Amino acid sequence: MSRGRQLISLFLTMMKIGLFSFGGGYAMLALVETELVSKKRWIGKEEFLDMVAISESTPGPLAINSATYIGYRLAGVIGALTATAAVVLPSFTILFAISFFFDAFLSFSYVAYAFQGIRVCVVFLILSAGFGMLKSVRRHPLELTILGATFLGMLLTSLFAVDFSSIFYILIGGAAGLFVFLLFRIKRGKGGTET
Repeated sequence: MSRGRQLISLFLTMMKIGLFSFGGGYAMLALVETELVSKKRWIGKEEFLDMVAISESTPGPLAINSATYIGYRLAGVIGALTATAAVVLPSFTILFAISFFFDAFLSFSYVAYAFQGIRVCVVFLILSAGFGMLKSVRRHPLELTILGATFLGMLLTSLFAVDFSSIFYILIGGAAGLFVFLLFRIKRGKGGTET
């Protein structure tokens, strides 16, 4: 595929994701996975999970970070700019148009009912993406330990109304993974060619 056609395909795919991603970053994960992993096969399941982890760990919205990552992965800086612009364009256009008559728009009872329906759908999309990612997690003791500890920590902080940012879970999980990696590397260095 030529570079021009690849950029057009990237732009249209990311625009589709931006146009149909109701509910923000987590709700769009199922659509992103379907488009990038299943249909286009631009990345594999493992890299998709890595992309989500990187996108969540860096500043900015998940959708934009993911688009920038996949664009750069496929076509360098031009691809990153193209994908980022494409994923932002639908939301920007819709919000810009709505801003002219926002108050009148919200006063329609049909709009309020539509938003109630969308909220339920967004919860389903987030759960669907979460279960899909959960199935893709490797069954390795480190991953399972971090997953269990994070789940338990989030459950306890929610039950006891403790204010603990999700950023700390990401940082602690990253630190634990790095610590175990360094531990294995040191162990391997001492053991010579041991695996």
